[in-house]
Amino acid sequence: MIKDKVKHWSIVEYLHETVKNPNIHIKGTSSYYSNAWTDSFEDSVVRYLYGDQYSLDNWQPQWEIDQLYIGSYVCIAAEVVILMGGNNTHRVDWFSLYPYAEYIAESYQKSGDTIIEDGAWIGMRAMIMPGIRIGEGAIVASGAVVTKDVAPYTIVAGNPARFVKYRFNEEIIASLLDLKIYEWNEDKFNALLPFLASNNIEQLKQAIKVYNE
Repeated sequence: MIKDKVKHWSIVEYLHETVKNPNIHIKGTSSYYSNAWTDSFEDSVVRYLYGDQYSLDNWQPQWEIDQLYIGSYVCIAAEVVILMGGNNTHRVDWFSLYPYAEYIAESYQKSGDTIIEDGAWIGMRAMIMPGIRIGEGAIVASGAVVTKDVAPYTIVAGNPARFVKYRFNEEIIASLLDLKIYEWNEDKFNALLPFLASNNIEQLKQAIKVYNE
C-alpha cells in the first residue's frame, strides 16, 4: 500500500505539500490538516473559493476573489469548514434572498480575506465564516461557529463562538507577540524549541538573549 494513501488519525496532511489553489496561501512547511475522516484540505475544508479546476473551467468571476491565508504551525482538526466569500450572494437587505443570475454582481457582498495566523489551533468540526481573522496562538474549540475575529492567544467556543478565556495573562501575551516567534529562521526556532514547549516566559526571554549573543 502506498504510504500517502493510508488514512489514520495519526497521519496528517501538510498543507504546503497538497494545496494547489492560487487563492490559498500557506506560510512555511509546518501547518497541517487532520484528514483521516475526510478528503483533502482543499476538497473538504475550504468551501466556495474560486480557483479550483471546475470554477476555472466554467465561470469568470465578476468580483475580486477573497483570499485564504494560513500561517505557520497551524493545526486544523478533522472536519473543519472554512467558508469563503464566493457564496456571499444572498442579500438579507433585499426582499428576496435568492441569488438571481441577472443580479448576481449586485447581490455579491465582499467579506474580505480569511486569515489564520501562526500557531493557531482549529478544533474538530469548527466552522469559520468568511472574512474572519484568527489571531496568533488562538484556539477555536470543537464545534464552534466563528462569526467574529478571534484575538491572539484566546480561546473561543460555542455557536456563535464567544470568548472563553485568555491562554496567558496580558503581559505574557504582549511579550509573545513582541518576540515574533514565528518570524524566526529555522535554526533559531529549533534552538529555542525547548523553551517554546514550556510556559516560562522569563526562561524563554533569557534563552533568546543567550542565543542572540
